[in-house]
Amino acid sequence: MCSSDLKYLEQHLPPLSSGARVLDAGCGTRLLTLSLLKAVKRPVRITAVDLSASSIVTAKKAVAEKFGDIRRIAFTQANVLSLPFADDSFEMIVTSGALEYVPLQDGLSELARVLAPGGYMLHLPVRPSPVSKLLEVMFRFKAHPPQAVAENTHRYFRIVKHYRFPPLDPIGWSKTAILAQKV
Repeated sequence: MCSSDLKYLEQHLPPLSSGARVLDAGCGTRLLTLSLLKAVKRPVRITAVDLSASSIVTAKKAVAEKFGDIRRIAFTQANVLSLPFADDSFEMIVTSGALEYVPLQDGLSELARVLAPGGYMLHLPVRPSPVSKLLEVMFRFKAHPPQAVAENTHRYFRIVKHYRFPPLDPIGWSKTAILAQKV
């Protein structure tokens, strides 16, 4: 688990009511999911989706090892461009590293569709940098230019805060955090 994710979430997570529905869109192997479980102080219903079945298996194992039971999270294999949920299904969405694999506008549009009005989206985009260039080659994705991220986010959300991680923090080498609200 990345301590930067956890620290950020503990300090900047918007208020969530008990029973709130939270989507981890593109959960990967679990890093943000575990941070979210630790940071949220109220009982919420977390759904974690990823396109990769093997990533979901790894994430389930990690949650079971860390928390002893995976019933706290519903895991589903799904494409972030075509989520198997009704409109307005979630009060919060977190995503990190998923929108770099899809056309940005299409991904944000689909996330906006499943987010309830007034709900929050926390997006940790990979920002273009020497580190992200290496990651692009290794993982075959594309870091979207910050201007494109801002413009496309504004199409569907109101940006509440754009946070830059400290430069010496490992996550600060490649990511920022954008907290946005669906209006």
